[in-house]
Amino acid sequence: MTAPVSFWRRLDDNAERWLLLVFYAMIVATIVVEVVRRFVLAYSSLWGEEVARYAFIYLAWVGASAAVKDRAHIRIDVLIHYLSRRAKAAVYLLGDLCMLGLALLALYTAIESLQISLKFGSVTHGLRINLAWFLAAVPLGFSLMIYRLGQSIWRDIGDLRGGRPVYEGEKMFD
Repeated sequence: MTAPVSFWRRLDDNAERWLLLVFYAMIVATIVVEVVRRFVLAYSSLWGEEVARYAFIYLAWVGASAAVKDRAHIRIDVLIHYLSRRAKAAVYLLGDLCMLGLALLALYTAIESLQISLKFGSVTHGLRINLAWFLAAVPLGFSLMIYRLGQSIWRDIGDLRGGRPVYEGEKMFD
C-alpha cells in the first residue's frame, strides 16, 4: 500500500514542475523546428506559431499555480518581517483567502467562456482544432491554484495552531 501513497505524494510535489517542463520543451522544440524550416528550407507553417503560443499560455497558468504552491509570487514583504508569528500567519491567511475568492470567480468566468466555445464549435486559425482545448488552460490553471491555495490555508492554520512559524515561501531576491 505504500506504492500508491508515494506515487500521489510525488505527483503532489512535482505535478506543476513536470507540466512546466513539457510545455517549455514544446515551445523550444516548435520554435527550433520553425526557425530551421524558415531559414534553411525557406518554408514556414501556420501551426508552429499557434502551438508555441498556446503552449506558452498553458505554461503561464501552470506556472501561476506553481508560484502559489511555493509562495514564490511577487510580494513586498518588508513590513511582514516586523510582525509577530500570529500576525504574520494572519496576513498570509488573509492573502490566501482573498486570492481564493478571486480564483473562484475567475474559474467560474473561465468555465463560462469555455462552454460558449464548446457550444459554437470555434476552431483555431492554423491548426483547425477546437479552441476549447486551448481555452481550457485558464480553468486548469485556476483549478490548480484553488487546490494549492487550499493546501496553503490548511498548512497555515496548522502552523498557527501548532505555534510554528508560518511558511514564507521561496524568495526571488535576497
